[in-house]
Amino acid sequence: MNIFISIILYIVSLIIFYIIIETAVRKGIDSSVIGRYLEKKHGMKEEQKSFFSNDLDD
Repeated sequence: MNIFISIILYIVSLIIFYIIIETAVRKGIDSSVIGRYLEKKHGMKEEQKSFFSNDLDD
C-alpha cells in the first residue's frame, strides 16, 4: 500500500512540474525579443492549448 501511494504522489508531482515548466517556457518565449519580433513581423501567435489548459481554465 505504501508503494502505491508513493507512485501516485510521484506521478502527480511530475504532472505539476510539467505544468510549471511549460508555463515558464511559454511566457519566456512570448516576452523575449525574438518572440515579440516573430509575432510582429510574421503574425506568428500560436494559440495552441495544452492538454492541461482546459482543466485549469474551467
